[in-house]
Amino acid sequence: MRVRRLHDWPATVPEARAVQEELRGLVDLAGPGPEEPELVAGVDVGYSPEDDRLVAAVVVLRAGTLDVVEEVAVSGRVRFPYVPGLFAFRELPTLVEALERLTVTPDLLVCDGYGLAHPYRFGLACHLGILTDLPTIGVGKTAFVGACEPPGPERGAWSAITDGGETIGRALRTRRDTKPVHVSQGHRISLSNACRQVLELAPRYRIPEPIRQADRLSRRDI
Repeated sequence: MRVRRLHDWPATVPEARAVQEELRGLVDLAGPGPEEPELVAGVDVGYSPEDDRLVAAVVVLRAGTLDVVEEVAVSGRVRFPYVPGLFAFRELPTLVEALERLTVTPDLLVCDGYGLAHPYRFGLACHLGILTDLPTIGVGKTAFVGACEPPGPERGAWSAITDGGETIGRALRTRRDTKPVHVSQGHRISLSNACRQVLELAPRYRIPEPIRQADRLSRRDI
Protein backbone atom coordinates (compact mmCIF):
# COMPACT_ATOMS: atom_id res chain seq x y z
CA MET A 1 0.00 0.00 0.00
CA ARG A 2 1.24 3.47 -0.83
CA VAL A 3 1.66 6.06 1.94
CA ARG A 4 2.62 9.60 1.00
CA ARG A 5 5.79 11.00 2.59
CA LEU A 6 4.73 14.60 3.12
CA HIS A 7 7.16 15.50 5.91
CA ASP A 8 10.10 14.28 7.95
CA TRP A 9 9.43 12.86 11.40
CA PRO A 10 9.80 15.73 13.89
CA ALA A 11 12.14 15.52 16.85
CA THR A 12 10.84 18.48 18.87
CA VAL A 13 7.49 19.86 19.97
CA PRO A 14 7.71 23.00 17.77
CA GLU A 15 8.53 20.83 14.75
CA ALA A 16 5.57 18.54 15.47
CA ARG A 17 3.17 21.45 15.89
CA ALA A 18 4.40 22.94 12.63
CA VAL A 19 3.63 19.66 10.83
CA GLN A 20 0.12 19.59 12.30
CA GLU A 21 -0.57 23.17 11.28
CA GLU A 22 0.74 22.57 7.76
CA LEU A 23 -1.36 19.45 7.17
CA ARG A 24 -4.53 20.46 9.02
CA GLY A 25 -5.73 22.55 6.10
CA LEU A 26 -5.71 19.48 3.86
CA VAL A 27 -8.31 17.60 5.91
CA ASP A 28 -11.58 16.95 4.04
CA LEU A 29 -14.53 16.89 6.45
CA ALA A 30 -17.19 17.05 3.73
CA GLY A 31 -16.84 13.40 2.86
CA PRO A 32 -19.07 11.77 2.14
CA GLY A 33 -16.96 8.59 2.37
CA PRO A 34 -17.76 5.10 1.10
CA GLU A 35 -21.32 3.89 1.55
CA GLU A 36 -20.46 0.21 1.17
CA PRO A 37 -16.72 -0.31 1.65
CA GLU A 38 -15.38 -3.69 0.66
CA LEU A 39 -12.16 -3.71 2.71
CA VAL A 40 -11.77 -1.95 6.06
CA ALA A 41 -8.47 -1.68 7.93
CA GLY A 42 -8.08 -1.16 11.66
CA VAL A 43 -4.87 0.21 13.19
CA ASP A 44 -3.65 0.13 16.78
CA VAL A 45 -0.36 0.24 18.68
CA GLY A 46 0.72 -1.84 21.66
CA TYR A 47 3.41 -0.70 24.10
CA SER A 48 5.85 -2.80 26.08
CA PRO A 49 5.44 -2.35 29.85
CA GLU A 50 9.18 -2.85 30.29
CA ASP A 51 10.93 -0.54 27.82
CA ASP A 52 10.38 1.74 24.82
CA ARG A 53 9.35 -0.99 22.39
CA LEU A 54 6.04 -0.79 20.56
CA VAL A 55 4.18 -2.84 17.96
CA ALA A 56 2.06 -1.21 15.25
CA ALA A 57 -0.67 -3.52 13.95
CA VAL A 58 -2.90 -3.24 10.89
CA VAL A 59 -5.71 -5.72 10.25
CA VAL A 60 -7.76 -5.62 7.04
CA LEU A 61 -11.24 -7.15 7.16
CA ARG A 62 -13.84 -7.81 4.51
CA ALA A 63 -16.63 -5.47 5.55
CA GLY A 64 -19.53 -7.78 4.71
CA THR A 65 -18.29 -10.77 6.70
CA LEU A 66 -15.62 -9.28 9.01
CA ASP A 67 -13.27 -12.05 7.88
CA VAL A 68 -9.56 -11.21 8.08
CA VAL A 69 -8.03 -10.52 4.66
CA GLU A 70 -4.54 -9.46 5.74
CA GLU A 71 -2.69 -8.49 8.90
CA VAL A 72 0.69 -6.84 9.49
CA ALA A 73 2.56 -6.20 12.73
CA VAL A 74 5.77 -4.16 12.88
CA SER A 75 8.00 -3.70 15.92
CA GLY A 76 9.61 -0.36 16.61
CA ARG A 77 10.77 2.07 19.27
CA VAL A 78 9.13 5.17 20.68
CA ARG A 79 10.75 8.11 18.91
CA PHE A 80 8.90 11.06 20.40
CA PRO A 81 8.22 12.12 24.02
CA TYR A 82 4.77 11.93 25.53
CA VAL A 83 3.13 15.31 24.94
CA PRO A 84 -0.67 15.74 25.11
CA GLY A 85 -1.99 16.57 21.65
CA LEU A 86 1.14 15.20 19.96
CA PHE A 87 0.73 11.53 20.88
CA ALA A 88 0.39 10.52 17.21
CA PHE A 89 4.07 11.26 16.61
CA ARG A 90 4.99 8.39 18.94
CA GLU A 91 3.06 5.95 16.76
CA LEU A 92 3.12 7.28 13.20
CA PRO A 93 6.58 6.12 12.04
CA THR A 94 5.90 2.47 12.87
CA LEU A 95 2.26 2.63 11.77
CA VAL A 96 3.30 3.99 8.38
CA GLU A 97 5.79 1.16 8.00
CA ALA A 98 3.06 -1.38 8.79
CA LEU A 99 0.65 0.20 6.30
CA GLU A 100 3.31 0.21 3.59
CA ARG A 101 3.68 -3.56 3.99
CA LEU A 102 0.04 -4.22 3.12
CA THR A 103 -0.46 -5.91 -0.24
CA VAL A 104 -4.04 -4.60 -0.46
CA THR A 105 -5.40 -1.07 -0.17
CA PRO A 106 -8.47 -0.74 2.07
CA ASP A 107 -11.46 1.44 1.24
CA LEU A 108 -11.71 2.75 4.81
CA LEU A 109 -9.28 3.17 7.70
CA VAL A 110 -10.43 2.98 11.34
CA CYS A 111 -7.99 4.24 13.99
CA ASP A 112 -7.90 3.58 17.69
CA GLY A 113 -7.70 7.26 18.57
CA TYR A 114 -9.08 10.63 17.59
CA GLY A 115 -9.52 12.70 14.49
CA LEU A 116 -11.21 16.10 14.72
CA ALA A 117 -11.92 15.51 18.44
CA HIS A 118 -8.46 16.74 19.33
CA PRO A 119 -7.17 19.94 20.95
CA TYR A 120 -5.54 21.00 17.66
CA ARG A 121 -8.31 19.44 15.50
CA PHE A 122 -5.71 17.12 14.00
CA GLY A 123 -5.52 13.77 15.76
CA LEU A 124 -4.04 10.48 14.56
CA ALA A 125 -7.00 9.71 12.28
CA CYS A 126 -6.64 13.04 10.48
CA HIS A 127 -2.90 12.59 10.10
CA LEU A 128 -3.16 9.04 8.74
CA GLY A 129 -5.99 10.12 6.47
CA ILE A 130 -3.81 12.79 4.89
CA LEU A 131 -0.81 10.47 4.53
CA THR A 132 -2.85 7.64 2.97
CA ASP A 133 -5.51 9.79 1.26
CA LEU A 134 -8.09 7.28 2.50
CA PRO A 135 -11.43 7.89 4.23
CA THR A 136 -10.47 7.66 7.89
CA ILE A 137 -12.36 7.48 11.19
CA GLY A 138 -11.11 8.00 14.74
CA VAL A 139 -12.70 5.85 17.45
CA GLY A 140 -11.68 6.70 21.01
CA LYS A 141 -12.50 4.45 23.95
CA THR A 142 -12.63 7.44 26.30
CA ALA A 143 -13.30 11.16 25.98
CA PHE A 144 -10.35 13.41 25.16
CA VAL A 145 -11.56 16.95 24.52
CA GLY A 146 -15.01 18.51 24.43
CA ALA A 147 -18.19 17.76 26.31
CA CYS A 148 -21.33 15.77 25.60
CA GLU A 149 -24.50 14.53 27.22
CA PRO A 150 -24.77 10.77 27.77
CA PRO A 151 -26.50 9.19 24.76
CA GLY A 152 -29.61 7.07 25.22
CA PRO A 153 -29.13 3.48 26.40
CA GLU A 154 -30.03 1.77 23.11
CA ARG A 155 -27.58 0.71 20.41
CA GLY A 156 -27.17 3.47 17.85
CA ALA A 157 -28.01 6.31 20.24
CA TRP A 158 -25.61 9.22 20.11
CA SER A 159 -24.97 12.70 21.43
CA ALA A 160 -22.83 15.46 19.95
CA ILE A 161 -19.36 16.15 21.32
CA THR A 162 -18.82 19.90 21.30
CA ASP A 163 -15.87 22.12 22.11
CA GLY A 164 -15.96 25.91 21.96
CA GLY A 165 -19.33 25.80 20.24
CA GLU A 166 -18.02 23.45 17.52
CA THR A 167 -19.26 19.89 16.96
CA ILE A 168 -16.16 17.71 16.84
CA GLY A 169 -17.62 14.20 17.09
CA ARG A 170 -20.27 11.98 18.60
CA ALA A 171 -20.50 9.74 21.63
CA LEU A 172 -22.01 6.63 20.04
CA ARG A 173 -23.59 3.68 21.81
CA THR A 174 -22.51 0.51 19.97
CA ARG A 175 -24.08 -1.87 22.52
CA ARG A 176 -27.10 -1.33 24.71
CA ASP A 177 -26.31 -0.13 28.24
CA THR A 178 -22.56 -0.13 27.52
CA LYS A 179 -20.22 2.86 27.59
CA PRO A 180 -20.23 4.74 24.27
CA VAL A 181 -17.26 5.11 21.99
CA HIS A 182 -16.15 8.54 20.82
CA VAL A 183 -16.29 8.85 17.04
CA SER A 184 -14.70 11.69 15.08
CA GLN A 185 -13.91 12.35 11.47
CA GLY A 186 -10.38 11.83 10.26
CA HIS A 187 -10.49 12.54 6.53
CA ARG A 188 -12.80 12.21 3.51
CA ILE A 189 -15.89 11.05 5.42
CA SER A 190 -18.90 12.76 6.97
CA LEU A 191 -19.62 12.39 10.67
CA SER A 192 -22.97 10.68 10.07
CA ASN A 193 -21.41 8.15 7.70
CA ALA A 194 -18.51 7.60 10.11
CA CYS A 195 -20.98 6.66 12.85
CA ARG A 196 -22.93 4.41 10.48
CA GLN A 197 -19.75 2.58 9.51
CA VAL A 198 -18.72 2.15 13.16
CA LEU A 199 -22.08 0.56 13.96
CA GLU A 200 -21.79 -1.76 10.95
CA LEU A 201 -18.34 -2.81 12.13
CA ALA A 202 -19.41 -3.44 15.74
CA PRO A 203 -22.17 -6.08 15.51
CA ARG A 204 -21.09 -7.96 18.66
CA TYR A 205 -18.65 -5.92 20.72
CA ARG A 206 -18.38 -2.35 21.96
CA ILE A 207 -15.22 -1.74 19.91
CA PRO A 208 -15.43 -1.97 16.09
CA GLU A 209 -13.99 -5.25 14.88
CA PRO A 210 -11.11 -3.81 12.79
CA ILE A 211 -9.49 -2.05 15.74
CA ARG A 212 -10.45 -4.84 18.16
CA GLN A 213 -8.49 -7.23 15.96
CA ALA A 214 -5.61 -4.78 15.57
CA ASP A 215 -5.45 -4.34 19.35
CA ARG A 216 -5.19 -8.10 19.84
CA LEU A 217 -2.46 -8.39 17.22
CA SER A 218 -0.40 -5.55 18.71
CA ARG A 219 -0.60 -7.08 22.18
CA ARG A 220 0.24 -10.55 20.92
CA ASP A 221 3.46 -9.44 19.26
CA ILE A 222 4.76 -7.00 21.89
